[in-house]
Amino acid sequence: MWWLAGPQDLHRISDRVSTVYVEKCHVDRDDNAVVLVNRERTVRVPAAMVATLLLGPGTRVTYAAIALLANSGTAVCWVGERGVRLYASGLGPSRGAELLTRQAYLVTRIKERLSVARRMYAMRFPDEDVSDLTMQQLRGREGSRVKKIYRQESVRTGVPWKNRSYKPGQPFEAGDDVNRLLSAGHSCLYAVCHAAIVGIGASPGLGFVHTGGATSFVLDIADLYKAEYTIPLAFDLAEAGRIGERDIRLAFRDKVADGKLMARVVRDIKDLLLGENIDSSDTDAHALWDENLGSVPGGVNWAADYADTITDESFVGVTGPDIDEPRQAPW
Repeated sequence: MWWLAGPQDLHRISDRVSTVYVEKCHVDRDDNAVVLVNRERTVRVPAAMVATLLLGPGTRVTYAAIALLANSGTAVCWVGERGVRLYASGLGPSRGAELLTRQAYLVTRIKERLSVARRMYAMRFPDEDVSDLTMQQLRGREGSRVKKIYRQESVRTGVPWKNRSYKPGQPFEAGDDVNRLLSAGHSCLYAVCHAAIVGIGASPGLGFVHTGGATSFVLDIADLYKAEYTIPLAFDLAEAGRIGERDIRLAFRDKVADGKLMARVVRDIKDLLLGENIDSSDTDAHALWDENLGSVPGGVNWAADYADTITDESFVGVTGPDIDEPRQAPW
């Protein structure tokens, strides 16, 4: 698109600061820098050196700042406190659609989709061979694993455990204290995974294990980390008598404040979708799809090249010169 910087003008994602979190600030633009202003100080951040800007509570942002961030390939996410909930997102640093196209290819073919799902489960069963298991067998194995984790955490903390209970649409109003903490903690984990997926140009809706929802892939990825992050944290807080939603939200925020989880999520997504032998160039190809060639370059008048092969049955689109006409107001 004409208003985007070209891939050659953008800094590599590996050379950028992964995320900058902002809250209780006014966000504006000064030349090629984003200006963060609050009552205590003013900070200027080079837009092209940031991969993702997280806008937290109490943030105001100008149109000029958003335009600069979009042109610089910086993802903008409107999040909850410290990024533990994702409310909305803008254009990310990914310029190409290669990762999204690869994800769509894998999820629409049974053999390839099953292969990705097996790799997801293999990450949870590092000592087992799941390469020949069906989805039904994998679900059963996963159910047993999660039940075992709940029992172990109950024994470790002394917090009674019966079963996982939540009410769709009202996850914080059903179940006992530890169940409510689990629901709140999982929401925080979903936000981190959602932000990572959007930021690298994948689709949050094209899931491999989960399906049919706008965040199916988010649920797939978050399930890889619950046993390490949210489940132990929920039992620890229940043991300490800290049973509010805010308690686990703040505790989870502190647990992931070092940024290692976000980097891990990005790495795991790319490994799952691209594999070891496939490299992503992340370039904006601006190509046109062709049923025989796969793709052909865009920005070319193909009618001129094919003029000699036109027959009476051919259909060709030809554009003429622009005509000066008064512009109509969109309303």
